[in-house]
Amino acid sequence: MRPLRYAINVTIDGCCHHEAGVAPDAESMRFWVTEVGRADALLFGRVTYEMMQSAWRRPGTGVWPDWMKEWEIPFAETIDTAKKYVVSSALDGVDWNAELLRGDLADAVRRLKEGSGEGLFVGGVTLPLALADLGLIDEYVFIVQPVLAGHGPTLLAGLRDRIALELVDRHEFRSGAMAVRYRPVLVAG
Repeated sequence: MRPLRYAINVTIDGCCHHEAGVAPDAESMRFWVTEVGRADALLFGRVTYEMMQSAWRRPGTGVWPDWMKEWEIPFAETIDTAKKYVVSSALDGVDWNAELLRGDLADAVRRLKEGSGEGLFVGGVTLPLALADLGLIDEYVFIVQPVLAGHGPTLLAGLRDRIALELVDRHEFRSGAMAVRYRPVLVAG
């Protein structure tokens, strides 16, 4: 069974808006290249899919835009070519190596997890909350940014039940950010 990993940048006070933390640098982008590269497929809700597509889809010319730094290109290439599943009732269709995931969310994600491979990656805010509530996330990966945002969407706000986690890995970046990897602890009850 493939594990489902939720990974996101988050500020110390829990904000997970993509512009609230420290701007990406070469070191953090290498981390994300590895993290996304460990997945057989990416799972996005509509908002995250559209945001990622607008930033990281290879232009029709085949040439990455001038604003993109050389150290961002490996991430762009990794996410551009990755298989994607999009959970949305608002979209009629998707492209960018993606397909819509329809029907019951729990059943659809369980079917994806039953496949063989390295794992699945989910990003964003709303979809991961639903997946956490369903008990479908096998690993949580957060890059905790050394910033207090004071506002914005917060990590897993509205989670139905408490989820106990155990730390399985951590890595400190030169920027002061810290990548932490947790797995849910099965609580006998």
